[in-house]
Amino acid sequence: MKSLFKGALIAAALTVSAFSAGQAEAQTPPGVLLVGQIAEPKSLDPAAVTAVNDFRILVNMYDGLVRYQDGTLEVEPDLATSWTISDDGKVYTFKLRDGVTFHDGTPFNAEAVKYNFDRMLDEKHPEHDTGPFPLAFFFSTVDKIDVLDDLTVKFTLKEPYAPFLSNLAYPTGLIVSPAAVQKYGKDFGRHPVGTGPFKFEEWDSNAKVVVSRNDDYWDGAPKLDAVVFRPITDANTRVAELMAGGIDLMVEVPPDSLTNLAGDDNFQVYQQAGPHLWFLILNMKDGPFKDKRVRQAVNYAINKKALVDNVLQGTAEVAAGPTPPAFAWAYDKSLDPYPYDVEKAKQLISDAGATGKEVTFYVTEGGSGMLDPIPMGAAIQADLAKVGLKVKIETYEWNTFLGKVNPGLAGKADMAEMAWMTNDPDTLPYLALRTDAWPDKGGFNSGYYSNPKVDELLEKARTSTDQNERAKLYREMQQIVHDDAPWAFIANWKQNAVSSSAVKGFKLQPSFFLLLKDVSKD
Repeated sequence: MKSLFKGALIAAALTVSAFSAGQAEAQTPPGVLLVGQIAEPKSLDPAAVTAVNDFRILVNMYDGLVRYQDGTLEVEPDLATSWTISDDGKVYTFKLRDGVTFHDGTPFNAEAVKYNFDRMLDEKHPEHDTGPFPLAFFFSTVDKIDVLDDLTVKFTLKEPYAPFLSNLAYPTGLIVSPAAVQKYGKDFGRHPVGTGPFKFEEWDSNAKVVVSRNDDYWDGAPKLDAVVFRPITDANTRVAELMAGGIDLMVEVPPDSLTNLAGDDNFQVYQQAGPHLWFLILNMKDGPFKDKRVRQAVNYAINKKALVDNVLQGTAEVAAGPTPPAFAWAYDKSLDPYPYDVEKAKQLISDAGATGKEVTFYVTEGGSGMLDPIPMGAAIQADLAKVGLKVKIETYEWNTFLGKVNPGLAGKADMAEMAWMTNDPDTLPYLALRTDAWPDKGGFNSGYYSNPKVDELLEKARTSTDQNERAKLYREMQQIVHDDAPWAFIANWKQNAVSSSAVKGFKLQPSFFLLLKDVSKD
C-alpha cells in the first residue's frame, strides 16, 4: 500500500501540462482516483465546517446514524440499524450497528454517539473548546441524550422537530472518534478519524488530501485503493488538469467547458438538478440596503435571465425566492421572479435618495455552488451601474471570503455573493433569515434581516409533523421574504461533474456530496 501511495502522490503532484492526456494518465495508478476540488478544505472535522466542498471529502471518511438513500434526500439506516419515534414526536431511540470500529481501533457504541452530540451542544463538555460548531443549530432542539445500553441511544427533544432525521443525515451529524478528539484536541480537524469506507492518510496544505481504502468497512470495502482530493480553485485550471490527465473527476464545470467535454468520448458528463440557491446577501444594518426600496431595486436591476443564459450558459434557472424548486412539496410555484426592469429600479433608488451611492460588493474566487462567481460579480456590477449604484468589488479566496461574510457584513460591505445547497426547506431560511440567526447569535444571517412573522412561520414549520401544514407555512414565508428582498434572488443551479472515461460507477447525488465507495477506475 505504501508504494501505491507513493505512486499516487507523485501522479497528483505532476505538472501535467507537459504531457498529453494519454501520457499523464499512464502515470496514475488504476486504483487511485484523483478528484479536482474547488478549494482547500477548512477542516476535516465534520462538526466544524459548513461548506459542501469539505463535505465531499468527509462523507467518504465518516458515517452518521442515518444517511440519504442513493439518489434521494430520503433517510435510511447507517450506523443505526433502526429507530423508533414517540407518539409526541419528541423521543427518538436508535438501535446501533454491532461490531463497528473507528479507524483508530476504538469501538463505536452509544457512548460515542452521546459524546459527539454533547461535544457540539454542551458548553461544559471537556472537548467543547475543540469547536466552534457553526451548524450545531441543526440539533438545537435536543434536550438530552441517554445511553440505554451499549447499542441503544435515546435523543429527547425539547419539542417536535420535523427535520431531525434529515439533519442527522447531513455531514454535521457524522460520527467522529472520541478517542481521537481527546488525543488531538483543537487539531482533530487535521487528524480525522471516523468509521467510513476510506481512512485518512495525509493532508498536504494547498496540495492534496489523501484517503485510503478501509478494508474492514462494515458495509464492504471500497473498490478504489485510494482517493486524492486536489484543491484547484480556478475552474478552467481544473478543466485543463482533467484534459491532461492530472485529475480523474471534477465538479462544478464551467458552462462553456461542459458543452465541449460532452462531445468528447474520453470523458463522461454528469448533470442533475438539486436544492441550490445562488443569491446576494444585502446588508440591512447600515448603508443603502436598510431601505426596502433599494433592495427591491437591486432585484429589478439585475438581468438574471442574461446571467443564466450567457454567463451560466443554461446550466441554471432564474430563482424566484429563498426556497429552491427542488423541494417541490414546499416550493411556492405561484411566486414569480423579479422581472428585469431598469426604469423601475432607477425610480425606486431615486425615491430612496440612493442614486449615486457607492456600495462594496464581496466576490469570491470560487467555492461550493458558487458557479462562475467572478464573471457573475462583474455582470451584476454592470447592471447596478445602469440604475445609479456605484459598485466596488473586493475579491477573496473562498475560505477568506467566508471569514469575512459569516461574521456579518456590518461596517465592511453592502452585499456579498452566496450559494447554499441544502437538505431540507427548513435549513437555509432557519439558519440565514431568522432574527435569532444573526451572526452574533451564531447563525448565518449576515445581512441582519429581521421579520417577526417570518420567525414565527419558521418556528411553526419545523415543529409541525404534518407535511401539508409545513408546506403551507413555508409558502407563506416565501411570499414575505420575496417582498422584503433581504437577498437578491439570482439562480437555481443544475449541478454537474465530468470524469475521465476510466471512471466507473460514479453518480451525482441531490445532496451534492461525492459518494465514492462504489466507484472504480480502470
